[in-house]
Order: sequence, then structure tokens, then C-alpha cells
Amino acid sequence: MTRRPRPQQVPARPVEEVLPVIEEPLTTKEGWHRFVDHQTSPPALPAHADLLTLSDAERFRLDQARRDYHAQLPLAHTPVIRQVMTTGRLLVQLNHRQVSARRGLIVSGASGTGKTTALTQLGRTHELAVRRRHPGLAGQNRLPVIYVTVPPAATPKMLAAEFARFLGLEFNPRANLPEIVNAVCTTAAATHVELVLVDEIHNLNLATRSGAEVSDQLKYFAERLPATFAYAGIDVEAQGLFGGVRGRQIAGRFTLIGSAPFDYGTAAQRESWAGLVATLESTLRLHNHDAGTLVGLAEYLFQRTGGMIGSLSQLVRGGAILAIEDGSERITRDLLDLVPVDFAAERSTAARRPRARAATKQASA
Repeated sequence: MTRRPRPQQVPARPVEEVLPVIEEPLTTKEGWHRFVDHQTSPPALPAHADLLTLSDAERFRLDQARRDYHAQLPLAHTPVIRQVMTTGRLLVQLNHRQVSARRGLIVSGASGTGKTTALTQLGRTHELAVRRRHPGLAGQNRLPVIYVTVPPAATPKMLAAEFARFLGLEFNPRANLPEIVNAVCTTAAATHVELVLVDEIHNLNLATRSGAEVSDQLKYFAERLPATFAYAGIDVEAQGLFGGVRGRQIAGRFTLIGSAPFDYGTAAQRESWAGLVATLESTLRLHNHDAGTLVGLAEYLFQRTGGMIGSLSQLVRGGAILAIEDGSERITRDLLDLVPVDFAAERSTAARRPRARAATKQASA
């Protein structure tokens, strides 16, 4: 039995380095701007001879930089992300001179299929394009994108408060809905908002009175703001978003983009999955990892993740961090077996096992 290398002993980190950095969420303009400005730069990998000359403290800092990098490993642009970005940017152009009845898009699919990633990448790409178009106005009273989430059991006032929070507007708790809405619309117009991203739209249930009222509030914002609206949510068709009079109006104005797990049945599908794995593998920064190892484990990775892009990312990122921790500096199947994945992926794996055993039995008969 082969033993794993023991983790390297490193000096204790000073207390001030352990303190967490408090960052604003994406649902504030500060958090959103930090997300847009952030550039993931892969740390350098010194040659083996140079590694031997590093002090313990220097080696620790290098390893920590690589842990941090792999923890936020950049995702590849999947077909869904590319479709959302292409469609969204086109709709922004089409809506530019529209006075009313602007068109929007909805990203719908199972959890872990990259909906939020697609939505936020659309917003980030658009904001960067606006900054390039108006270089002298970057950061000066210009907010091209708003990103909010629909709270659970939302009311119109709660939704309006989410818009106000993103814009940094503060209100007395006794402020009424029209006051908040008017302030939001005035501020959004003054800051040249062009794209409004609304996540967790599945929290909006049109079958309930409050859900219908929140839907009306969103429609009112869409009429008041000269912006393109893009939604994302879990299986919104099944949630009744397109049902009834309100739902038919939404269906008539929004393009639906489905976000589904990758498939592995045909040669083309397997090639697409292997390409995604190869792209992720190319971003790794490990000293002893052989290129192509993860591509060789593509079928295993599919079985572990059920084709979910979020689960794949977790598995690869976790494997990379463990490879740094144990000193092996390479991702193997044994190491990946130690990385936990979400329940949905585990359930998908369990469902595939009986089919795999049946196929093997049939092939050997």
C-alpha cells in the first residue's frame, strides 16, 4: 500500500493574517464592483531547484496563495454561459431605444447547473463593456448593472428594499412602498442603469397573492427603468411563472434559456464534457500534476458529479487543495474520492450504479 506524503510543517500564521476579510455581498454596489474588478491571477510555479531555496515562510506563502487560487478557480465558459451572454447583450442593444415592452431573458434549470454564474458573468461582461465605452466616467455616478435576489416569502416592499440596498439608499423603517420605489427609480435613472439581474426568481410564486404582487412590482420596475431585465431561478416553468394572465405576459416578453447538466451518452456529449474537464485542468497550479490526468478520469468525474458544472468545480478545486495539503502536488482518483460533493450529485451517482451494473451484465452475457 502506497503511503501519502505527510503534509509539510509550516510556521504558525500571525494572528492578523487569520482574521477574515469582511466583504460586501454581490447584492450591494460595493460587493458587485469588487466582483467586476476582481482578476484571478494564477500564482507562479517556481522550478524545483528554486523551491528548494525557499524558506519555510516563503514556501508557506506560496502554498497559501495557491490554496486561495484553487478555492476560486475560474470556471470555463460553458455553452449556457455563452448563450446567456450573447442573448443578453443583444437584448440590451435591442432595448436601447424602446420606451416600453422591453424584452428580457430567464435562465432556468436545476440547482448546480451554472445559472447564477451565467447571470453574473453577463452582468460583469456588460459593465466592463460600458467602462470601455465611457472610460472617463468609470466609477463616477454610473452604475450600469443592478444585481438583486428575490427574498423567500417576498413582498413588494421587501423586493423594493433589495433594490434600494444595492444602490446604497437608506430609509426609515416606516417608509412606505411608493417612497422606496420612487427613490430607487430616480437613483437608477441618474446612475444610468442598463441591466437589472434578478436571481432566485423561483421564490416568486404567482399562485399566491404576495407572489403576484411581487411580480407586478417587478413589472413596474421594468416599465419605469430604461433597462433590460434578466432573471435566473430553479425550474421556473414548474414553479408556475408562466401560468395565468401575469405568466402569459412574462412568457410573451422573456426569452427562456435552459440550464441543464451535461450529458454523456453520445460521442459528441462525451467530447464536450472532456473539453470542459481539460479546460479546468489547464488552470491548475500544482507542481507534480501531469496534464491529461483529469481528462483520463472524465467518465469518473461525470459519475461523481452527474454532469453538474458546480459539482465538477467543487470536486476539482477540492482535489487541488488536498494535493497541496498532503504534499503530493497531483490530483488522483484516490484523492478525488476524499472530496465531498453535494447531495444532488451523490444521488445522481447512486442512480447510475444500477444502470451501469445492468449494462455490464448485459455486455458479458
